Amino acid sequence: MYVIGRFMNKNGTAFSPGYFRFSRFAISAEPNHLGSMMCQISRVLLLGYLVFWHISATSIFGQDSSNVDESGFRSIFDGKTLDGWRSVPKKNQTDWSIREGKIIGKGSQNKLVYLVWKEEVADFELKMQYRLITKGNSGVEIRSQIDRSGKRPFVGYHADFGHIGIGDNVLGAWDFHFVKRKEYLCKRGTNLVIDAMGKESRTRIDDSLTTNDIHSRNWNRLHIIADGNRCWFSINGKAASEFTDQTSERLKKGWIGLQIHDAGMIVEFKDIRLKKRD
Repeated sequence: MYVIGRFMNKNGTAFSPGYFRFSRFAISAEPNHLGSMMCQISRVLLLGYLVFWHISATSIFGQDSSNVDESGFRSIFDGKTLDGWRSVPKKNQTDWSIREGKIIGKGSQNKLVYLVWKEEVADFELKMQYRLITKGNSGVEIRSQIDRSGKRPFVGYHADFGHIGIGDNVLGAWDFHFVKRKEYLCKRGTNLVIDAMGKESRTRIDDSLTTNDIHSRNWNRLHIIADGNRCWFSINGKAASEFTDQTSERLKKGWIGLQIHDAGMIVEFKDIRLKKRD
């Protein structure tokens, strides 16, 4: 980008007009007469760019999702029927029911059962409320694809939650449901980065979710964001965990599935809203 400008030196004398070329990290100018002032301008612009990038990133992957713009979200559960949803396995359809505007999942056996939304999506935001009536393990599977090995119904990334006391490797963690790939550990409060070679590194997320933030046997707000190779989720406005998968094997698109994990457990979902980003 080129602009025309005049700059003043310390004694108030104007520099000659020049055409200034701006890039993300530097400025060059023709003609000369700029010297050290250009270095200072470069630093200011670089700082401004970094601040803008930080604001843009945190607007997507923010700590507190309670005040995020709701535009673009649409309801994918009408509160009355399971139109658009299917049970996987199909024979477990009776594990799912509706009452008073809620989807109710009740485990009939110790196996993974999902209620799957009809559309495959890539980049998106998903918001809902969930409530565990009993102890148990549940969550939301994203970018899911059929597991041809039969190990599980799906391969996918899994935003995990369960009752208080189940542990930080479940409540607020990301789980990796793979067949051929390593299933990485991403506990609650963790920012996991998987580089292009599959090497993993972890840092802690500041002010992340704790069990004190969970409403036991009551409604909890869940917010999931999948954006490119980065996936993040929060519960009740507190960042739970996130990961960046830079490998060529990363999952780019798939189904969204609500999960029942155990026999006898009861989990409820409501206010399910989806915003596609792709």
